[in-house]
Amino acid sequence: MIQVILFDPLVPWSLIWGLSALSLISIGAALWRGLSGWALRGLAALGLIGALTGPVYQVEDRSPLSDIVLVVSDETASNQLSDRATQLDEAKSVLADQLANRPNTQARWITLADGDGDSGSQLMGAISDALAEEPRARIAGIIALSDGQIHDTQNTPDLPAPLHLLMTGKDTDWDRRLIVRNAPGFAIIGEPITLRLRIEDQGAPQDNSPLAPLEISIDGGTPQRFTIPIGTDVDLPLTLPHGGRNVIQFVVPTEQGELTDRNNTALVQINGVRDRLRVLLVSGEPHPGSRTWRNLLKSDSAVDLVHFTILRPPEKQDGVPVDELSLIAFPTRELFLEKIDDFDLIIFDRYQRRGILPAIYLDNVSDYVTKGGAVLVAAGPDFATADSIYRSPLSTVLPARPTARVIEDPYQPVVTDLGQRHPVTADLGDPQIWGRWLRQIEVDRPQGHTLMSGLEDRPLLVLNRVGEGRVALLASDHAWLWSRGYEGGGPQLELLRRLAHWMMKEPELEEQALWAEATGQRMRILRRTLDDSVGKVTVTQPDGSAVDLDLAETGPGQWETQYDGPEIGLYRLTEGDQSAVIGLGPSAPREFEETIATADILRPVIKPTRGGLLNLQSGVPVLRNVREGRPAAGRGWIGLTPKNAYETLSVVQSQLLPPWLVLLLVSFFITVGWIREGRR
Repeated sequence: MIQVILFDPLVPWSLIWGLSALSLISIGAALWRGLSGWALRGLAALGLIGALTGPVYQVEDRSPLSDIVLVVSDETASNQLSDRATQLDEAKSVLADQLANRPNTQARWITLADGDGDSGSQLMGAISDALAEEPRARIAGIIALSDGQIHDTQNTPDLPAPLHLLMTGKDTDWDRRLIVRNAPGFAIIGEPITLRLRIEDQGAPQDNSPLAPLEISIDGGTPQRFTIPIGTDVDLPLTLPHGGRNVIQFVVPTEQGELTDRNNTALVQINGVRDRLRVLLVSGEPHPGSRTWRNLLKSDSAVDLVHFTILRPPEKQDGVPVDELSLIAFPTRELFLEKIDDFDLIIFDRYQRRGILPAIYLDNVSDYVTKGGAVLVAAGPDFATADSIYRSPLSTVLPARPTARVIEDPYQPVVTDLGQRHPVTADLGDPQIWGRWLRQIEVDRPQGHTLMSGLEDRPLLVLNRVGEGRVALLASDHAWLWSRGYEGGGPQLELLRRLAHWMMKEPELEEQALWAEATGQRMRILRRTLDDSVGKVTVTQPDGSAVDLDLAETGPGQWETQYDGPEIGLYRLTEGDQSAVIGLGPSAPREFEETIATADILRPVIKPTRGGLLNLQSGVPVLRNVREGRPAAGRGWIGLTPKNAYETLSVVQSQLLPPWLVLLLVSFFITVGWIREGRR
């Protein structure tokens, strides 16, 4: 129960102070003149001015409120290393007993878990959320049980009470960390790139050796071992072995006594791309389709095109000396003997044997294919003649045999059932609206995959693998009609682009492929195949355990599923003879970048609140009460500031003197003073 006198003036305070000054002057003048009633007149003025101030007698019924202490328990990954979890549990138990024995106190326990994604320890965010839910006037203290590795000090709120850090960890803790300084997202196949690595020892390492072992593997293959210095940036040259995604894993073997091995591994994913794709285009004679091939290949800035069109065959003798012709002689020997291996793709566009390329040169082209090269034949009427390129050593690699029949009837190209699943011809659009072609070369005995058919289901586009290389046969020279918009045209450029890139072994156009796409800890597993069904995909986790997953068909030849990886690291996928690797999460999670307990990060936050930084290795400190603004920590103790907060239950106000009594008293003093002065 609180009793107070309050003032609620009837007129502005300025007027009251003015009346007070005037009254004081009048009383002083009366005293100077020797008037006997000055004291009574002064009492009358005092009573009148006091009535104008509006004095109120207030009785307030209050209920005291307890102090609130926020205790944040850091249970992020870094604070679970070594015996920190045990230290944390023991400190929580002792603090709980002390807070329970402290009168008029409530404890708010807050659990700090790992932040979303890779945001680390968001201690200040947890404190801000807790302060938003509690009256700030009741907060007597904030205690953080943590290793001090905080990642959001820039979001520190205005703290209404001392903040204390009770730090886990030991002075003997140490950890070894692998850092990848730079890793490009793309690199050119066959050309070395430089990765900068660094191995750091944090804390108090047991072994002061200046060197550390390092293992490097690509796509989960056999690792290569090196020894590099500790604490020094090391430039490591690396050459990507293949196109597409290359998953490179760096591992530093775990040493005895390390806090964790989670930062001993780094994953780098680099996409391998070709510097330049070298294409040799040989046109047997000028025709509308040759420009189509040239425009397609020249439109790609990554393609180096060498194009020769045979304008003057050997049998054409017009008597003009060769050295007077403004034509470039066909460098057959240089191209087909000396530099053939420099090309990624050779295209024969309506080429026929005219003695320009001897059989030994074409035999060399056949060997080029079996060793990994690619040959595409765009057949015209010449393919059905006795001078057909098929009637040469190339017949051993070509995927179909001409029957010597040339069909000159209109027809609409059709994608076969197999072609619907092959990446070269899948999703090309609606074949019903494609324009017709007007010529087809009849072939039989197709080998490999027939992706498109023409008249009466005759093979139109046939692809095959020979040895390590690839060959393709397009049994028509009228694909250019689509680019001219004949009868609505068709996807000619896209078809030829895909065909050329499949020949050059671009990974995204492989018909048998297994790969995964990562989003956080979730991977989307995709399988492409020409078969009607696929088996289960086996996912091998970083710890060596495996799980089998069923794939669901999402389209012709397309199968996929999703999987949430339980931990960060390298995952291996296998299905049949297909395999792939993928890394989930960051190469080194933020929680494990710095693992040694430290007070340096929170020191600038704690100092303004006059809180304490104490190590739990020395025991749990004692709680004391301190006045606000005083130092709130000392050796073996931390302070809480009692707030003495209360809740008002009721307020009763009444006038100190009734108006009639004030009027009576003032009139009495004035009357008595006047009578006294009059008698004198």
